[in-house]
Amino acid sequence: MPVLTRDEAQTRAQLIDVHRYTIELDLTRGEETFDSRTVIHFTARTAGDTFVELKPAVLRAVTLDGQPLDPETLAGNRLPLTGLTTGAHELRVDADMRYSRTGEGMHRFTDPTDGETYVYTQLFLEDVQRVFAAFDQPDLKAVFALTVTAPEDWTVLGNGVAQRRPDEGAGRWTIAPTPLISTYLVAVAAGPWHSVRTEHAGLPFGIHCRRSLAPYLNTDADEILGITRACYDRYHEKFEEPYPFDSYDQAFVPEFNAGAMENPGLVTFRDEFIYRSAVTDTERQTRAMVIAHEMAHMWFGDLVTLQWWDDIWLNESFAEYMGYQTLTEATRFTDTWTDFAVARKGWGYDADQRPSTHSVAPDPDAVPDTASAMLNFDGISYAKGASALRQLVAWLGEKDFLAGINTHFARHKFANATLADFIDNLASATDRDVHAWADQWLRTTGVDTLAPATGQAEGMWHVTVDRKGSRPHRLAVGAYDRDPLDGRSLVLRERFEVDVPQDEAVTVRPGRRPALVVLNDSDLTYAKIRLDEESGDVVLRNLSAVPDPLTRAVLWNSLRDMVRDGELEPAAYLETARVHLPYETDLAIVQGVLAFAHAQIADRYLHAAERPAALSTLTTLCRDLIRRTEDGNGTGLRLTAVRHFIDAATQPDAIQDWLHTGSVPGGPELDPELRWRILRRLAVLGATDESAIAAELDRDPSATGQEGAARCRAALPTPEAKAAAWTRMFEDDTLSNYLFTATAQGFWQPEQTALVRDYIPRYYRDAKAVADRRGPAIAEAAGRYAFPHFAIDKDSLRLGENVLHDTEMIPALRRKLTDQLDDLRRAIAVRGD
Repeated sequence: MPVLTRDEAQTRAQLIDVHRYTIELDLTRGEETFDSRTVIHFTARTAGDTFVELKPAVLRAVTLDGQPLDPETLAGNRLPLTGLTTGAHELRVDADMRYSRTGEGMHRFTDPTDGETYVYTQLFLEDVQRVFAAFDQPDLKAVFALTVTAPEDWTVLGNGVAQRRPDEGAGRWTIAPTPLISTYLVAVAAGPWHSVRTEHAGLPFGIHCRRSLAPYLNTDADEILGITRACYDRYHEKFEEPYPFDSYDQAFVPEFNAGAMENPGLVTFRDEFIYRSAVTDTERQTRAMVIAHEMAHMWFGDLVTLQWWDDIWLNESFAEYMGYQTLTEATRFTDTWTDFAVARKGWGYDADQRPSTHSVAPDPDAVPDTASAMLNFDGISYAKGASALRQLVAWLGEKDFLAGINTHFARHKFANATLADFIDNLASATDRDVHAWADQWLRTTGVDTLAPATGQAEGMWHVTVDRKGSRPHRLAVGAYDRDPLDGRSLVLRERFEVDVPQDEAVTVRPGRRPALVVLNDSDLTYAKIRLDEESGDVVLRNLSAVPDPLTRAVLWNSLRDMVRDGELEPAAYLETARVHLPYETDLAIVQGVLAFAHAQIADRYLHAAERPAALSTLTTLCRDLIRRTEDGNGTGLRLTAVRHFIDAATQPDAIQDWLHTGSVPGGPELDPELRWRILRRLAVLGATDESAIAAELDRDPSATGQEGAARCRAALPTPEAKAAAWTRMFEDDTLSNYLFTATAQGFWQPEQTALVRDYIPRYYRDAKAVADRRGPAIAEAAGRYAFPHFAIDKDSLRLGENVLHDTEMIPALRRKLTDQLDDLRRAIAVRGD
């Protein structure tokens, strides 16, 4: 089907104004399709031709100004509207639409726990066409009024307050008309929801989930609503424009592709955020950050919306920055920037060093259509963009930054705006040259590298900050001395901010030689950080003695980047983790370092012969962390250590005993997540079988249990298990997006490279075919999870490069393969092969 181009969108926006959609959805028509009836009121400024988009199962009837149009004129997803005259028009479209199993359009899910069915919309970019007919582009905002017919025991949620209309039928619901919003922000969620409702600041607030998750939502309802209220109040202190919608609902929905979606008045979240099993406080902080992130979108994204998709970064970067900052200011989660440094910035750094990198604000020519826009949802648009905004606030000052933001909201509320508008509005609040800053930070690609060089002159040690790159930086430099009392601990002598100009180095003078010099202390800028030789030695010996967790996060990131760049041996990183993680007090750092040490160091950067020793180091490290928590303190640390011990186990006996007894000695009790984790590892090691997997599924028949069983079955080290998993992924198109992903996660294992080697060439052919058949969401999953990650050799790289060069494929898959092959190229280089 054709995708919408920027030029087509501009032409259509010049021709028409869209005023109102009246939409009727009937969700009682069966399991495969639903009825969709749409009335669109619009005005043509001049006479001309245009088109409306929809992707129906059956297009039953269309009328324009009361005159029937031929449904057979629908070409792909476009219905032509020809001969429009100047003035008002009414378009009516009556269609059957298909439910989705891939999280796109109107997704339908039946809960295996209790048989209850739920549907919800995800209409981002161009998926509104799967639900109702629309002039589908972000700058044709309109009022949306929806009526939904649903089964009698269902509840319907929407962008506005939804009311049951028993006078029109037991399952008839009317959703309050929206203010002017874009098509992709319309939302409906329907099913027998379990709901917790309250009121705040005169508005109805609600949180909703599947009935089978009700006990878990009830347990966390006070926390979720408390975070919501705190963020709402803090945003009203920051923003002069009040919250622009009539209610605030948060629905935790099944098989959701993203973390969440900022539909105004009805934010949808993946329902893994309703925790069935034990989680760490860092994971709770992540959930809180997503709540804060999506609420920021109510202003930046929903009230003021991008004009075209080249500015999607600004929506996401703003919400990412504001989410972390507001959580720090308004909730108990006061160390969120440490988690950002560990869990998010590496995502940006990695993306920015691949061939697919792009500027934070892409050139308009780089986003010519909706298919290319989808490719920019990556670490650059989120992590790098948020880092750039944090750097902007450090340089501009928060007062002027918020003044410019509030001007932006006031000038463009319920309308659309561009990057140029945003920069102009920021510039109106300051004497600084924001336009030049934007050119240097937002229109360039790549990561600068900052390195200190120390020397001595006139009895004073000095530090010169050298930069490889082109951006100016405002950053903090930390000078640390050894604690004279114990000789090991480090104490901050001084932390001072400096400006590193665009075209020259800068020299700072900390006095006598510090034991440790840390550039980008406080992590205010976005750059790879290097250490001088003496500081590097101190870090390897004394990293855990650095007093501030955010500084330690900067240093761990520096070591991580050095490994990836071939400047530090992977084994040295692993040894540093073994020495220092047992003393680490910040859980986000522990989680981030263990994840990199296992998924990259042990599984990819070390040769196969070195892997058993690396896994042994990891299990020893995890035992040390478990021993540290034997006094009952540090339950999150203990849970993290237990998880990683399971994943790194090379001998099944210990974890088999845990599974049989239902507990780790000293705790924790095994909940469903830990039981499935153990069973998956046993499957990889060949220490379990189908009967055990089936028995565990009987014990936990939930949706996550179904996913756990799919991972375990795909991980079994037999030709029969691999063949069955491959068929399910690439030949049987009935797998939902989540079950496809779970099967892919189980299939490739570093212990099983010989068993699955023959599937490597098949992967490229079959991934292309399934992406062509099933679309971008499955293409993304096939490229991310089903890629042969552990075939780290030049033959595998050459095969992938040849396929990428010679084969046509949809953009979503091409982008993922480009990134995967670059990561493979880097792994080969780190190994020295």
